[in-house]
Amino acid sequence: VQLQASGGGLVQAGGSLRLSCSASGRAFSSYVMAWFRQSPEKEREYVAVISWTGADTYYADFAEGRFTISRDNAKNSVYLQMDKLEPEDTAVYYCAATTTSTAHAILGYGIEYWGKGTLVTVSS
Repeated sequence: VQLQASGGGLVQAGGSLRLSCSASGRAFSSYVMAWFRQSPEKEREYVAVISWTGADTYYADFAEGRFTISRDNAKNSVYLQMDKLEPEDTAVYYCAATTTSTAHAILGYGIEYWGKGTLVTVSS
């Protein structure tokens, strides 16, 4: 599976961005999908996870209420809608895929595929 993230860019604080991640290969619906981010000051951190069918979603505390993860298995894609962005959200955002579990994905365990990342810059 190859993952390609897109949708990053420069936005003012309080604005919104929608990230997309498209997957090539087969059986996209067999993967738990996740978004992670990394800034120069921090290690890579979990942002959000979505289950195989999309029925279950999980968010890091900083993302709860501001970010929404979704997926479209027919389009082999996962999305991250980010609202009320803050300068602290500035980071490279990566999509990731695993066949293990949502619990593992949240912890960053068993990630089988990583996208190349897309840069989000939030200005104050």
